[in-house]
Amino acid sequence: MPAQRQTKQLQAIRDAIEQAGRPLSIDELHAIASKDIDSLGTRTVYRAVRRLQDEGEIVSVPVPGGGDRYELASIASQHHHHFHCKACDRYFDVHGCPGGLNKLVPEGFKLEHHDLTLSGLCDSCAS
Repeated sequence: MPAQRQTKQLQAIRDAIEQAGRPLSIDELHAIASKDIDSLGTRTVYRAVRRLQDEGEIVSVPVPGGGDRYELASIASQHHHHFHCKACDRYFDVHGCPGGLNKLVPEGFKLEHHDLTLSGLCDSCAS
């Protein structure tokens, strides 16, 4: 299969994800990457995200009741959780895990995976 072309739009979106340090929504990606590429359309962001997912560079972070966020696969490969700011709707990585969740599982059940999202106000919104 021939290598796909590296466009300025794709690079701007890749840079946005790499530099953000947190999971980003499509709208956040569009806003950040548009600072470098004036004519960047939302459809182009969706296509670039799909391509970066297909290439294994990024993964989706499912958001209950909302649109997925996207983060680097290298970050996602390390067990972590997320914090959701209810005021600005941004998501942040939370490193570490409370552990001991097996004691919450009903008897006879086997825990294989868990996701934990804390919510409240981020530092900017709490000030």
